[in-house]
Amino acid sequence: MPKILWEFLKKHPETRPEKPMPFIQTDLKRLHPLENVLVWFGHSSYFIQTDGKRFLVDPVFSGNASPIPGSLKSFAGTNTYQASDMPPVDFLIITHDHWDHLDFQTIQQLKQKTGNVICGLGVAEHFRYWGWPKELLTERNWYDTVDLAPGFKITLTPARHFSGRTFKRNVSLWTSYVLQTPSFKLFLGGDSGYGPHFKTIGDQYGPFDLALLECGQYNKNWPYIHSTPEEVIQEVHDLRAERFIPVHHSKFKLAQHPWYEPVERVKALAGDLSFVTPVIGEKVRLEVRGEKLEARS
Repeated sequence: MPKILWEFLKKHPETRPEKPMPFIQTDLKRLHPLENVLVWFGHSSYFIQTDGKRFLVDPVFSGNASPIPGSLKSFAGTNTYQASDMPPVDFLIITHDHWDHLDFQTIQQLKQKTGNVICGLGVAEHFRYWGWPKELLTERNWYDTVDLAPGFKITLTPARHFSGRTFKRNVSLWTSYVLQTPSFKLFLGGDSGYGPHFKTIGDQYGPFDLALLECGQYNKNWPYIHSTPEEVIQEVHDLRAERFIPVHHSKFKLAQHPWYEPVERVKALAGDLSFVTPVIGEKVRLEVRGEKLEARS
């Protein structure tokens, strides 16, 4: 760990953009209720509206991904969306409790807008400590399925990562999700290194209309907890995903690679796979299988 920390703290070129990142300010509160869309907010935060239900995944709007204020600041232009921009959401989905996925300031500002919280075992303890009513909290283990509403269900599935917000690790569960709606089957990847669990999930729950897969913040020193772009492509095949969106990039510097490298490598490797890399805030239309995935401003 000291060696890895020393390497992390050294100066590395092009780990932050020189100019503010582009973004589109979509008015989420005025979306047509029957519109099936996904809006990415940078890193691993995104909003899904499908079949009349709204989902918000790992929202981090404080501009910081660390318990030390100002130590891991978001890139310029990537923190334009705030909790106040969110409409009421039916389900807040948390993949694990790291600071770049579970942000206290954001969570507290969403309390009055959230119908239910879905998370892995142990993560709800944070919410209870922060004063959330226990009846809003649903925490489950891998392979547990929760019926959300008629035609909607979510299943917790494995991931290869870790958890912990201070020096004590792995007291709560990290997870990926299979989200089934009346029209779509989505894989919400969370953070995960590559492993045989992707094929297991694909065989058991696939094929998927869309997979959200982490791509970024990788390093040869931690190959088991984050996926490289090459592994992301393999994950798409293992999951039998019709389309994918790479996330977990372009907002925070959590690794030493150039900030733009993950997306460029994915584009070079994707071949005939259908994918999209939207601008922050841009609407991605969710379409039926066989149709091309498109981002529309």
